[in-house]
Amino acid sequence: MEEDKELKKVGLELMFMTPEKCRKSDGITAVELAKLVELPLEIVKKKLNILKDCEIVRVRGINPKYWKFDEYNFQRMDEDDEVFRLLCSFDDVDFDRYFQY
Repeated sequence: MEEDKELKKVGLELMFMTPEKCRKSDGITAVELAKLVELPLEIVKKKLNILKDCEIVRVRGINPKYWKFDEYNFQRMDEDDEVFRLLCSFDDVDFDRYFQY
């Protein structure tokens, strides 16, 4: 499978989302997330739905929807799962993007 760089970008952004980065404790909206990862909103929404189908992101609300990473379910994923492997391959990840030292 070709590595889905957009899915990885969206997934990692959510994975490392700190409460300080969210305006609401429920998570982040797709619009806010799209700006953060610099991807078109429609692509971000598709990737969020893939992650939701894997049960590693939760969604709250209707309009707007708030998205949040589910660490508990992520840790219980099958290690052979394509999405799990994608989000665990850190070779090309710039962690400075997610953390302020």
